[in-house]
Formats: sequence, structure tokens, C-alpha cells
Amino acid sequence: MACTVLTRSLFIDPKFFADAYTADDRDCADYYKAIAKLAKFIDKKPAELARELTDRYQTRYYKVADNLDDAACDAIARLNLPGVGFTYQSQRNYPMGALAAHVLGGCGKDGHGLDGLEHQCDKELNGINGEKRTLKDAKRRPIAVAAEDYRSPEHGKHLVLTIDANIQLFAEEELRKTCEHFGAAHGEVVVMDPRTGDILAIANYPTFNPQTLEDAPPEDRCNRAIVVPYEPGSTIKPYIAGPALAWGITRPDEIFTLHGAHYTTPYGRHISDVHGYDHLAMWDVLVKSSNIGMSMLGERLGNARIWRALTAFGYGTRTGIDLPGENPGKVSPLKKWTKYSTESCAQGYELMVTPLQLCRGFCAYANGGHLVQPHVVRGMLDDDGHLVSRASVEDLALMPMVLDAKTADLVRRILCDVVLRGTASHCGSKTWNVFGKTGTAHIAEHGHYSETRFNSSFIAGAPFENPRLVVSYIIHDPTKNAHFGGTVAAPGAVALLERSLDYLQVPSSPELAPPPSNIANVLYEFNPSIYHRQQVVARGE
Repeated sequence: MACTVLTRSLFIDPKFFADAYTADDRDCADYYKAIAKLAKFIDKKPAELARELTDRYQTRYYKVADNLDDAACDAIARLNLPGVGFTYQSQRNYPMGALAAHVLGGCGKDGHGLDGLEHQCDKELNGINGEKRTLKDAKRRPIAVAAEDYRSPEHGKHLVLTIDANIQLFAEEELRKTCEHFGAAHGEVVVMDPRTGDILAIANYPTFNPQTLEDAPPEDRCNRAIVVPYEPGSTIKPYIAGPALAWGITRPDEIFTLHGAHYTTPYGRHISDVHGYDHLAMWDVLVKSSNIGMSMLGERLGNARIWRALTAFGYGTRTGIDLPGENPGKVSPLKKWTKYSTESCAQGYELMVTPLQLCRGFCAYANGGHLVQPHVVRGMLDDDGHLVSRASVEDLALMPMVLDAKTADLVRRILCDVVLRGTASHCGSKTWNVFGKTGTAHIAEHGHYSETRFNSSFIAGAPFENPRLVVSYIIHDPTKNAHFGGTVAAPGAVALLERSLDYLQVPSSPELAPPPSNIANVLYEFNPSIYHRQQVVARGE
């Protein structure tokens, strides 16, 4: 995605150049003719170039142009102008343009990295210059070089990334379409392999072209997917419900009495749902994303166990990804939690996460409960062209367990219903069984939560039977058409999954089996026909 090429810069000795044409009181016409000939090859007006050379008359070296192509250099050389020459310099080249710009970063004019991997791995990529100190005679002729006075140059290393250029392209295209359609200020996407922690794509909107780094506003160069945390809203609910199921605090068929769309806590706080339900099973508390049901569960868990659940999934700490600037997000120390924290955290407020953290945490539900180590660098090539891996742990069995496999599989199955009969209904795939969770969170501004601004998100994975990909898809502040996560973020996320799975040639899923009868009997308006593949409604139909 990035490589180094040698380019030539044009330099002039302004005094030598001028004196060659104006000595002995000769007419200056030849001087200006020479300037006119040179100017047409470096995209400057003759008058502009003449003014620059006049201003720098006493300068012995003045760089006139950078990165000239071979045709221009050859044409200038044929002019045989006095005091004009070339120097070689290395330049970073990005053949794929803006693709994966926030991962790669960019370089300054000195060739050193300023952002992304260009900055993180600057030393390895640039190599080390050679040195030679020579002993000379009285006439300054070289006569000897001691062994300790010579150091051979070391070439820069080649990085091999986990990023898949095709999946990266799919992610950027879907994200751009979503943000433009809904008038969103920003958006981020992370795609991971839940079995290895490989990052297959990180996309941010808006983006930039690292080839013209100086033209990109600083805010567009920020890799918000790992740098800027936000309050996730309902996408945090699986990370509380899963441990609650594992600890026996609740059961998937337990009935919560909700009494409609409004609930008052024992200390008088009002909690509301978009849709009111008299009763919901724990299964449907997740599927329908009930704030009231999660608040009741949070009250049963208590602050200490909610905090334990969140931190077990790595929230509040850096993932350790091999990119610069990662933000740890925020989960306050338990001693700072209040009675309000119970319901707030259960609904995805009073804590902050990054899209990368959300994606990593969701991988645990895709791989049987393991917390993988995310990374974008697969390794480096040694001098013989062999890959030297940089991944610290590659065996999934050696990665820490945050949840037992049985509970992870259960929550994954519950979340399959989200795209069939839940908050992202009509976003199911006709080819693969998708599991996911929506989020719609009010944005805090001026000390309170806005009633008109939202963060809309969807975390998802597929296929359910053997998950190959996990996606976090975050859209910030959509201003038109819709704002719910199931409407704004879910369609693009599922489209990205479908395009990526098709590209990877992942076999299609069998029909998803309905929940067991003891569960089905307590689900809200349960209709088993929804699980027949021919009944799955594709997005937009």
C-alpha cells in the first residue's frame, strides 16, 4: 500500500547561473531566454522564476522544484544550462491513494512518518544511513579507511499488514455512502478476524490522501476509530447481559415485568423505552434493546458486578494495537460510581469506548469467549524475504477467557434475532446468519444530553455457525432521514459483511433454527416462520 521511490529535485546556483549570462556587460536577453526555457518544465512562470533567482543571487544552492519525472529531467539536462543540476531524494508513494490512509499515516517532506504506521514504525521503515571516515594526505587525497571508521548502510524493512485491501475498500465505500445518505459528521468502521485478532480494515469518514498530506485538515487525519471514544449506548448491553447469564444472575427465559414504556427506579429516577412492553424475557431484553429491562438487570447485578463485567472485556484500558495514539476510553473507578451509575452504565452511558474496543469485545462472542489481541502488522520481511511475525499470541487457546464458551454461544444466538425480529429487523442477510446489536445514544453537549443529536451504531458478526468476521460500524450525528442505529448503521454493516464474506468465499449458512420451545413460548409475538431463509427480507426491499 506504500512504497519508497527515488525522485529528482532541481537546484540552481543563482550567482553562477546569472554571471554566466551577464558577465562582460553582455545583454541580459540570453539570461531571460534561459529562464523561460527552464520555467516551462517546472510549472513556473518565467517572471516568477526570475524574481526568485534575483532575490537569492548570493545563494550558492537553491532548490527550484521537487519530484520531477524523468522526462522533465532529461529535457532540462539537454538544455545544458550553467549552474543547474539535480539531486536524488526518496519519496513515499501510495499507489492505492487514500485507501487505509488512517492506518498507513503519511510522511513529511523529510521522509519521516507523521501519522499511523509511518510514524509508529519510522525507524524500521527508514533504515540507517552508512558512514565512512577517510584518512587523507596533505593534498587531501584519500589514503586509508580504518575498519572502525566505516559503517555500511542498513536498508529499511518491509512491513506486512493484516489489512485486506479489498475488505478495506468495501468498508470505506459503505461508510462513505452511509455518512453521505444520513448527513453524518463522522463515521468509523473496524473489521476483525475474531479467531486471530487480525484487523482486516479500519475506515474513517472523512478520509484523506497521504500522498498530499499537507492538504489534509488535521481533524481528517485523526484515526477516530482508536483515538476518539464516545458513549456507546445500547451496544454495551451484551457485555453486561453475557456475564449476568454466565454468573446465573438471570436466565434467557426469565420474564421481566416492565409495565410499559416508563419505569421509576427505587430512588425515583425515570427510565423509558422507545416501545413499551408489559413483559419481556431476558432473551428479548437484548433483542428489543429494552432500557427498562437492562436497568432492572443492572439493579440486580449492582455496581461492583457491572464494573467487573465491563473491565473484563477490556473497557477502560488500551487494547495494545500496534498503532499510535490509542485512547483507553473510560470506565470510572468503582469508588466513583453512584446510584445513578447502575442504570446509566446498563444503558451505555457514563462510560466511553472506542470502535476498536467494541469490535474486540464482540469478538469474544464470536470465538467462544476469548479476548483477542488486535494488531495491524503481521510482521516484517527479513533480508532473505522471509516473514518474521510480530504477533505476540497467535493461538486462540492461549488468549485470555472473559466468558465461558457456552454463554458466548448463547448470547451469539440471541443476537441473531436482532436482525430478524429485533431492533435491526429487515437487515438480515439472505446468504449468511448475522448476529448483532444496535445502539442509539444521545450526544452530550453543554452539560446535558441532546434530544436531537445521536451516535448510531451497530456491532455484528457472521456467519453465526462459524464466525469469520466481526464489524463495529459507528455513525456520529446523522442529521437527515433517520437516527436509530438499526436504520442508520445496521444496513451498511450488513452490506459490508456480505461483500466481505462473498469475497472470502465463505459458504452460505443453513437456515437458522428457532429458539428451543421453552424460550420460544415466552418471546414477544413469536413467529417461527421468520427463521425460514425465504422469509428473510433483504435490506431495502
